[in-house]
Amino acid sequence: MTAEMVQVSPAWLELREDADAAARSTDLVDQLRPHLPTQGCTVVHDLGCGTGSMGRWLAPQLSGAQRWILYDTDADLLSHAAANPPRRAADGAEVVVETRQCDITRLVPSDLSDASLITASALLDMMTADELDRLVKDCARPGCPVLVTISVVGRVDLSPTDPLDELISGAFNAHQRRTTADRNLLGPDAVDAAATAFSRLGADVTVGPSPWRLDATQAALMSAWFTGWVGAACEQRPDLASAAAIYARRRLGQAAAGALSVTVYHQDLLVSPR
Repeated sequence: MTAEMVQVSPAWLELREDADAAARSTDLVDQLRPHLPTQGCTVVHDLGCGTGSMGRWLAPQLSGAQRWILYDTDADLLSHAAANPPRRAADGAEVVVETRQCDITRLVPSDLSDASLITASALLDMMTADELDRLVKDCARPGCPVLVTISVVGRVDLSPTDPLDELISGAFNAHQRRTTADRNLLGPDAVDAAATAFSRLGADVTVGPSPWRLDATQAALMSAWFTGWVGAACEQRPDLASAAAIYARRRLGQAAAGALSVTVYHQDLLVSPR
């Protein structure tokens, strides 16, 4: 994505890496393996790689030599990814990494032509319908599997419940679908849109759950996520600001006391060419 579309800090990506790793669907990885090369090097193109967490999670689960090509527009994130690559494959084979600073919504056919696998994580919901349609066509062209993880679906459960939970959640989902700089974001609708687009091109699509389950052991991530969640809701609905401030103090107090748990629902998507 272009820098104007989204800016993500390395600190936030580091904070969420363990939760993402715990949430991603290992069932889809099991289904992915038979579609990968059994000889030679597996070439993986990781779109919108951030600090490279997808490679650190997935490469050790796959056997054989791997070459990961990491794409992002943010040079700082790419530097973090290059400095912390996956070390070895599941069978001890070598994993090498290279980075490409570019906008993944403007790929050309030759960029992905050698792909054995295309991956992305926490990406689809930040795209428009037109951007997603172009990306789907780009990913389908090489005829390889595609694994996209940790896409929000618009559902959050907090325990204990609070009367304002549903109102804040609705405002946040509207913010995810907002129009900004003439871009109508897909937000929670992105997974269904992607699955439909890939199916239309003749691929088999499997969707699996990948929820964050946060409790007192992830207090820092819970507080950071919650603050951003409420902040986005108030940006969408400024009339909520007064009530949301009281709500946030109450909820953050519960989190600090270890009395709050949160499930943030996501979905993973595996595309297998027929």
